[in-house]
Amino acid sequence: MITTDQAVFRAALPAGGRLLGLDVGTKTIGTALCDAGWSFASPAELVRRTKFTADKATLAVLAVRQRVVGLVIGLPLHLDGSESPRSQSTRAFARNVEDLYPVLLWDERWSTQAVTRTLIEQDASRAKRAELVDKMAAAYILQGAIDALVAVGAT
Repeated sequence: MITTDQAVFRAALPAGGRLLGLDVGTKTIGTALCDAGWSFASPAELVRRTKFTADKATLAVLAVRQRVVGLVIGLPLHLDGSESPRSQSTRAFARNVEDLYPVLLWDERWSTQAVTRTLIEQDASRAKRAELVDKMAAAYILQGAIDALVAVGAT
């Protein structure tokens, strides 16, 4: 199941359980995990993309090891909210991993900029920013999603 609807995604999940956030790029996949109570998201691993089957296997191992129950994948949209070629690529990626877990596509328009700004404010070098930005963006995406999911569950 792939959805952009938080209520539908939440209903497809068991009570509690960790979520895996993904910032899918052309060269890397930034990953993040949240706690089982959906309070906070933390950067996890950076997966260097190779062939899709290898990438999927790496994500599946991480998900099993961390007892993941669902995936939150950042959906890159244009600033006006319309879809881009990268959006279509991300949707294709989601279709290829939906057999693992339910998937929530989450608007990621501001994630990389917000994370980069934070790293610059922390005086991180350009090399350090390049190393951290994708997995921190995944955490930013996942935190936004879990905040919304908690709010949906409270209503």
